[in-house]
Amino acid sequence: MSSTRVIKANGIDLFIREAGQGPLVVLCHGWPELSYSWRHQIPALAQAGFRVVAPDMRGYGQSSAPPEATAYSIFDTVGDIVGLVQALGESKAMVVGHDWGAPVAWHAALFRPDIFTAVAGLSVPPPFRGRGKPLDLLRQGGITNFYWQYFQAPGVAEAEFQRDVARTMRIVLGGRGLADPSAAMFVLEGKGFLGHGNPEEPLPAWLTETDLAYFTETFRKSGFRGGLNWYRNLDCNWELTAPWQDAQIHQPSLFIAGSKDAVITGLIGAKRVNELERVLPNLKRKLIIEGAGHWVQQERPDEVNAALMSFLKESAAQ
Repeated sequence: MSSTRVIKANGIDLFIREAGQGPLVVLCHGWPELSYSWRHQIPALAQAGFRVVAPDMRGYGQSSAPPEATAYSIFDTVGDIVGLVQALGESKAMVVGHDWGAPVAWHAALFRPDIFTAVAGLSVPPPFRGRGKPLDLLRQGGITNFYWQYFQAPGVAEAEFQRDVARTMRIVLGGRGLADPSAAMFVLEGKGFLGHGNPEEPLPAWLTETDLAYFTETFRKSGFRGGLNWYRNLDCNWELTAPWQDAQIHQPSLFIAGSKDAVITGLIGAKRVNELERVLPNLKRKLIIEGAGHWVQQERPDEVNAALMSFLKESAAQ
């Protein structure tokens, strides 16, 4: 049975879910999610002999949400996880991330190999630092309506999402979501990010009305600015990570994604998935789950849990 509490780390409050005893595993969620997104992994990993801790990441849920966008750089978000490990009284941890949590996990392993002994990323491949700022490269490529660009102007996406939070969460999590790149990743003029969605569609089997109600109520209280501020650091993160150009992550690593996830099939991801070993020379497994979409640890928990448990046990034994 997991418990919850608020812990101080890196100068902010982090709401955490925790369970189990043993080697520490930290689970980092993405956008627009919560520690609740790991509800299927926390008990399974705890039962397998791990101390499992999943925070509401900075800007989300019951954790602190600084208003300024500059407070959400990769240094801040990785710093939170370093601080969390210390606040838990631990010196080592294995780190797992999904969606935006994956870059946090990858960079935690890259920046602090003395702390993070193994790393798993779900849905988002490890950092390949490109030749220029991400938003500049999009513009140079003639792309003006990618969702990263839509999220940049403060207040625009927030207003769209907060207009009807229940509808927003139903479309983003329960609709086609990021399973259809043509629908979700490019924003049509005047339609907003949610323009493709149909809130009348039945929920997928993996998402219950109770689950959706929890996400909805939490985001209704917190708003969306914190999570969107992560996207407003895309170019800043490129600048900050200059010292790690072409660096590799040498710890044991695991990559998991759904075959229908637009992040690994679309504009940026496909090439990166094919070249994982360039950054991950100690990659233990690349698991592409056939038929799964973006919310892979919620959609296919049994397969994700089995892969994580095998990887984490092997890594902990080393």
